[in-house]
Amino acid sequence: MKDTQIKKLIEAEKKRQKKAINLIASENYVSRDVLEALGSELTNKYAEGYAGKRYYGGNDIIDKIEELCIDRALKLFRLDPNEWHVNVQPLSGSPANLAVFTALVPRGGVKQEDGTTSVAGKIMGMSLDQGGHLTHGQKVSATGKFWQQIPYGLDPVTETINYDQLREIAMKEKPTIVVSGYTAYPRIIDWKKMREVSDASEGLMMVDMSHIAGLVAGGVYPSPFDYADVVTTTTHKTLRGPRAALIFVKKDARELYKKIDKAVFPGLQGGPHANQIAAVAVALKEASTPAFRKYANQVVKNAKVLAEELEKRGWRLISGGTDSHLILVDTWNDGKKREPLVKDAAGKAEAGAGAITGKEASERLEKQGIIVNKNAIPFDKRPPADPSGIRLGTAAETTRGRKEKDFKLIAKKMDEILRK
Repeated sequence: MKDTQIKKLIEAEKKRQKKAINLIASENYVSRDVLEALGSELTNKYAEGYAGKRYYGGNDIIDKIEELCIDRALKLFRLDPNEWHVNVQPLSGSPANLAVFTALVPRGGVKQEDGTTSVAGKIMGMSLDQGGHLTHGQKVSATGKFWQQIPYGLDPVTETINYDQLREIAMKEKPTIVVSGYTAYPRIIDWKKMREVSDASEGLMMVDMSHIAGLVAGGVYPSPFDYADVVTTTTHKTLRGPRAALIFVKKDARELYKKIDKAVFPGLQGGPHANQIAAVAVALKEASTPAFRKYANQVVKNAKVLAEELEKRGWRLISGGTDSHLILVDTWNDGKKREPLVKDAAGKAEAGAGAITGKEASERLEKQGIIVNKNAIPFDKRPPADPSGIRLGTAAETTRGRKEKDFKLIAKKMDEILRK
C-alpha cells in the first residue's frame, strides 16, 4: 500500500486484535477468503437494481454472484425457495430493519388513496434497557421517530421474557408488527409463543436474529423460520461473515417480499455493494460445513463455562446464566464483595464499597487486554453512558480456537482485574 499512514494504522489495528482477548458479543473474525472477496475488483461495479433488472450494463457476472448468495442463504437455513424470499442487498442490520418497517408499517400523516390521513403504525419491541435494539422502535432511532413503539420488557424476578404479559400488551395495543430477537438477551426465545403474541394482535411476526444467526445455522439454537413472517439478520456476528445484512420474507398471498424489495431499492439504497455480497456468499458457504456446526456448538459450550466460572466467583448474571453466546453481567451489585447500594440526598444511586459501573469495568479490563462493552441491565437505574453491567460474548475467541479450559482462565483473570 502506497498510503503509508493508513497502512501503519491498519497494521496497528491488526496487532491490537491479535493481542486482545475479544469478548465483544457482536464481533468475530472472518476468514481470508471473506477478506479477499471484500477487497476484490467487485468494488468497482455499480449494480443498481436486482439480478436481471439492473439500471447499468455489464452486470452479468454480478447477477450470478447475487443469485449464488441468495441460493446459499436459503440452503443454509434449510428454506424452500418456493416458500421464502431473501434480499441480500442491505448494507447492514439497521438499514435492513428500517426497510422492513418502511415497507410494512404505516407512517403517520401520509395521505391515503381515499383521502384520509394515516395514523402511525405501531412497532412492538423490547425496551433498549431490557435488551432490545435501537432499531426496534426506540425514540432515538429513526424507527421511533416515524412509528410508535409499544415497549415490552422482562419479568423483574426472572429477568426473562413473560410471554403471557406480552400477549396481553399485544391484544390491547394491536401493533402492526411484533419484533423479537435482541441485542442483550442471553436466553433461548420461544418462537412459538412469540407467534401467539403476534396472532393475538393480528399483526406480523418479525425476528431480528442478528446475534444468533450463526447459532441457528449451526443447529444449536431453535430456528425462527417455522413461525416468523420476516427474519432479518446481520452477517458479521455469530455467522462470522462481513458487515452486511439479509432480509428473509415468507412468500404468501400478501407478497410482502415485493414491498420489502422496493423499500431496500429504490426506497433506501442505491447501488448494492457487490464485493460485500460476494463476501457474504463466501461466509454462507463456510457456515454450511460440519466444521462450522462444530464451531457453533463450541461457542455455546464456552459461554456456559464462562458464565458458570463468573458466577462461582460471586458475579451476578442477568437471568442467572446463558443459553447462547452472550452473557450479561451485573458489575454494580454482585452480591459478594459489594455492599448494598445507597442513595444520596437527591435520591441518586451511589456505589456501595467496591462497586464497579459497567464503564469502569470495561475500562479496567481493556487496560489488561480484555475487550468487552459496557451495557445496561434490566431495570437499570444508571445512565446508558455509565450503566450497571457489561456484555460478554464467546464467538470471536472461539473462532481463535479457545475452548472450555481457556474460558475458565479468562473468567479467573477478569475476576482478579475487577476486584482490585
